[in-house]
Amino acid sequence: MTKTAIVLFNLGGPNALDAVKPFLFNLFNDRAIIRAPKPIRYLIAKLISRRRAPIARAIYQQMGGSSTILPQTKAQARALERALTDLGTVKTFIAMRYWHPMSEETAFQVHAFAPDRIVLLPLYPQYSTTTVASSLTAWKKAARKVGLSQPSIALCCYPAEDGFIEALVALIKPALEGARAHGTPRLLLSAHGLPKKIVAAGDPYQWQIEETARHIVERLDRENLDWRVCYQSRVGPLEWIGPSTDDEIKRAGAEKRPVVIVPVAFVSEHSETLVELDIEYRKLAREHGVPHYARVGTVGTWDPFINALADLVRGALTHLPNSGTKICSARNGRLCPSVHRGCALERP
Repeated sequence: MTKTAIVLFNLGGPNALDAVKPFLFNLFNDRAIIRAPKPIRYLIAKLISRRRAPIARAIYQQMGGSSTILPQTKAQARALERALTDLGTVKTFIAMRYWHPMSEETAFQVHAFAPDRIVLLPLYPQYSTTTVASSLTAWKKAARKVGLSQPSIALCCYPAEDGFIEALVALIKPALEGARAHGTPRLLLSAHGLPKKIVAAGDPYQWQIEETARHIVERLDRENLDWRVCYQSRVGPLEWIGPSTDDEIKRAGAEKRPVVIVPVAFVSEHSETLVELDIEYRKLAREHGVPHYARVGTVGTWDPFINALADLVRGALTHLPNSGTKICSARNGRLCPSVHRGCALERP
């Protein structure tokens, strides 16, 4: 019977308050995040992680002292295994980018499982050189180190995958209806931001976020729906893509519009949703006179989303190479316009 390994990739998060500083160092020491020569990047990462650690610890204290991303990813992994029983023996593995389990330890586990084929599945619906590309680069290095030679295929993105959009729309609809009691709601489709220079260099992330937003609004099928794409989680002095989520909340307050905010780039709950959106932005909304603030949950283990992931795996397997690793988009071809030179299908 064919054995299939599916490796789920995500950011990761500290599992204890003592892990916050090294987690931050791993994040900022990534060449995909700080694009400086290695010695300079190391020093920058040391500086930023030391300065930000107290702030980040306070955030994780509000979450019980650790990140929720690993247990939520484990639940998604179990749900995906149940959805793929038709493929024979399927086992899911988790590789986090900046905290355990990281790629090398996961690669050893995959090697011990001895699969016939491997599917690499990022839990980032929208592709970015800072997330998906970074994870796949780390995996490639780890797989080579442990001697994984089985044919593998990597999904690079699925920003408009039907089940992903369906799950988001199902979560948004009741929140919009509840907000209507307080006026005409403004739908804020919020995603993690990126520095402008990364997008200007050809990263397709912003374009893909806008694709996700467009498909959500089309599926909601409401005339004159008031909606905006915005970006959260800005860090550092660089100019970031916008508009910022906090500015849009302030604007809604000035116009006395109820707000429904949707995390469109996160598929599980973690600090950016449970603290930034639920606590910090809720407080900001109250301070600026927003009459109603509702935060829509992430897609998590909702059936449409898990089934979409399962369909992506099945589709990818039909394009599995005889050897090496192939990159495959949700549409089995280039998704992004050619102006986005950072597209996964253009990378070596």
